[in-house]
Amino acid sequence: MVFNLFKKPEEDERERAVAAYEKVASLESDGHEARSMRLRLSMLCRAHLDKTFVAGAQQTEAFELATALAIQQGKNKPEPPQAPLFQKVKSTTGEALVYLPKPYAEEAFALGRLYQKTEINAEQAIAAAQRLADRICFDALKLTTPFVALQFLRDELAAEAEAAGEGAEGAEGEGGEDNAAGGAPRQD
Repeated sequence: MVFNLFKKPEEDERERAVAAYEKVASLESDGHEARSMRLRLSMLCRAHLDKTFVAGAQQTEAFELATALAIQQGKNKPEPPQAPLFQKVKSTTGEALVYLPKPYAEEAFALGRLYQKTEINAEQAIAAAQRLADRICFDALKLTTPFVALQFLRDELAAEAEAAGEGAEGAEGEGGEDNAAGGAPRQD
C-alpha cells in the first residue's frame, strides 16, 4: 500500500479506466449482466469516439496555425498532436474517465483531422466513424448492435438539409426542435 501513496490520483483513475475496458472486452458470458456492462461501456466509448473526433479537428486547426507561425518566424515546427487514449465523459453517475485502445483512438482522431483539413466531407467522416464504431461494438465489445457514431454531425447535416429544403421551397416547416434535444451533445 505504501506504493499507492506516491501515485498520482489521475494515474489511479487511468488504471481503473483501462481495467474497466479490459474487463468488459474480455467477458465471455452473454448473460443479462454481461450484456448490460457491454452496453454501458459502448455508450462511454461512443462519447469517447465523438470527443476524440472533435479533438482531432480542433487540435489539427491549432497545429496548422502554430506550424505556419513557426515557419514564418523561422522556428522549429511544433510536435503534431496525438490522439487521447482517455477522455472525460458525462455518464449517468457523473463524469467518468473512459479508455479507448490506441488503434481506435488514433483512427477517430485521424478522422477528425481529415475532416478539419477538408480531405473528407461530413458524409465520409460519418461513414468512416460508423465503421469504426461497428468494429468497437462487434469485435471488441461483442455486441450485436453498434452505437451511432457522430450523432452531433448527423444532426447538423439534417438541420442543414432541412434549412436548405425550407429555403428552396419557401415553406414554413416544423423545425427540428424534437431532434435537437434527443441527440448527443455537441462537444465543441
